[in-house]
Amino acid sequence: MQVGLVGKPSSGKSSFFKALTMVDVAIAEFPFTTIQPNVGVGYVTKDCVCKRLNVKCKPNNSICEDGVRKIPVKLIDVAGLVPDAHKGKGMGNQFLDDLSRASCLIHIVDVSGTTDSEGKKTEGHDPSKDVEFLEEEIDLWFAGIIQKAIEKFTKKMKFSKDVNLTEILAEQLAGLGIKKSDIAKSIDKFDADNLLEFAKDIRHNTKPIIIAANKIDLEKADSNFENLKKGFLGSAIIPTSAVAEIALKTAEKNSLIKYGNGKIEILKELPDNQKKGLEFIDKNILKKYGSTGIQACLNKAVFEVLDYIAVYPVADINKLADNKGNVLPDVFLMKKGSTLKDLAFEVHSTMAEKFIGGIEVNKKMKLGADYILKDSDVIQILFQKR
Repeated sequence: MQVGLVGKPSSGKSSFFKALTMVDVAIAEFPFTTIQPNVGVGYVTKDCVCKRLNVKCKPNNSICEDGVRKIPVKLIDVAGLVPDAHKGKGMGNQFLDDLSRASCLIHIVDVSGTTDSEGKKTEGHDPSKDVEFLEEEIDLWFAGIIQKAIEKFTKKMKFSKDVNLTEILAEQLAGLGIKKSDIAKSIDKFDADNLLEFAKDIRHNTKPIIIAANKIDLEKADSNFENLKKGFLGSAIIPTSAVAEIALKTAEKNSLIKYGNGKIEILKELPDNQKKGLEFIDKNILKKYGSTGIQACLNKAVFEVLDYIAVYPVADINKLADNKGNVLPDVFLMKKGSTLKDLAFEVHSTMAEKFIGGIEVNKKMKLGADYILKDSDVIQILFQKR
């Protein structure tokens, strides 16, 4: 599971990426072996079970601060989008390659309307045009791939009637991370004369998009934000300020403030310009919208749009620890509906191969392979040691 950040030049995409990856804590067991230049690590957040179980945890593959577990998620800073990217123009091929690896997209939109479609300074640009442009480019790209599948299907039909369109489409779209089951959900909407609509439906189901209405603190951003919500009913649209998030995290890193849950606590006397800057952020962003929206976007992408839950495997259910005595060391993000056996595979293939069952902290009774995991489950996986 990877989350892609997309957006035109000067939309604030680079600042957004920086704001999400500004965590100054080293993790013992880094979960991602290879990090490319345009790939980073962000952290989804949720209440750690240490509070509920009244224990002090010692995280290994994640972070716990003030009872909030920060769980790493891979982020892709998708190459800049240009017109006709679906034809391979500009950095089009790189854009599409980056996009193919993403499970969900956060589209950073300059909601202030102060940059045009190419990212140049202007006034009065309609941000909804940027949203439409991105979706259209992806839909055209999907439609082009689907067209190739139709041509393949037509050729095969000349030699055999035993040809399955869903299977050919799945084969052609596999490189985008799209499964046969995804195609099956949309196949009833297939129309050879209107491939774009079919492509749009598949894109909607397999590359969901969250709109980050960025630069929300600037003039005219408010009215543009309201228009976006009216124009894209049903879309997830979150007001954001990446620059404000960076400023707050930097101030916290320098021990000037304590920052969390959309609140600022000033820790020492500050120069007037810094104090006024923080007051502006507090009044025009935090108090108005509840947060800078940066963390909210990533949390929504992972927990709501992609439907993941957090599960804590332990080696000893009574001590809530691993074999070294570390309490609640690991947390795994699992797709909602995953089973106990699925978790065993995620933790270690040996556990899955020698799987016996599991014990959940509240039930304290043996669970089978088909047990459906619940959010914040703490589970000991039982397996043959020899």
